[in-house]
Amino acid sequence: MLDINGILGLAALLGGLKHGEQPYNDDSARTYSVMILTAMGISMVVPEFVPAAKWHLYSAFTIGAMITLYALFLRMQVGVHSYFFSYSYPKAKGEGRALQDAIDQPVLPSILTLIVGIVMIGFLAEIMSSLLTSGLRGSGAPPAIAAIVVAAISASPEIMTAMRAALANRMQAVVNIALGASLSTVILTVPVMEAIALYTGQPFLMAMSPVHTVMVAITLIVAAINLNDGQTNAIEGMTHFVLFATFVMLSAIGL
Repeated sequence: MLDINGILGLAALLGGLKHGEQPYNDDSARTYSVMILTAMGISMVVPEFVPAAKWHLYSAFTIGAMITLYALFLRMQVGVHSYFFSYSYPKAKGEGRALQDAIDQPVLPSILTLIVGIVMIGFLAEIMSSLLTSGLRGSGAPPAIAAIVVAAISASPEIMTAMRAALANRMQAVVNIALGASLSTVILTVPVMEAIALYTGQPFLMAMSPVHTVMVAITLIVAAINLNDGQTNAIEGMTHFVLFATFVMLSAIGL
């Protein structure tokens, strides 16, 4: 909800209002979308129909399926199909030199900075989660509101980067950020949780309500329609952002 409807929706809305139609490589959008649909389907929807006595067999299958999917995805992303996830924008004056200077910079400091930033954000998110839970206790607000706020704080670097890219008319970066984050959330988190479930002997329940399932289905259908022509606009962005606002509203009333 946050990645596809919140980040992508708001970025496409703001970028569309400023630049009109914004181009990107539709191969990347289709690849991300079909993998997100497959990963969510087999890991979050199908388990609702698996008999309780067979949950451990399906959990083991899910772990293998997620790892296989992500391994193939990474091979495509960094291998011969890497062009799926890039788009050639006209270079502004001096941009080529600036890009070459950036490439020539050492990689290790950037990796270390990224790792430190992720750890700090995760640590702060845990603190914020505890504080928000305590603050909302007794207010009548559903716990999901705290979860949404913490998720938004955790994703703040992605949100800011996506907004800057959209306003700079670089929609390919937005697609990679929003859909890539959504795919990683499902395809990397599920195997870890399933492995913990198998280790502890307790089944891992997604606890997706019928409302959540419907919202996910609508989101993926709208994304499939909007992200099939290689261009985004303000109307497409608004449809996704309205879906995100609907999700927040449903969470606020306890659904």
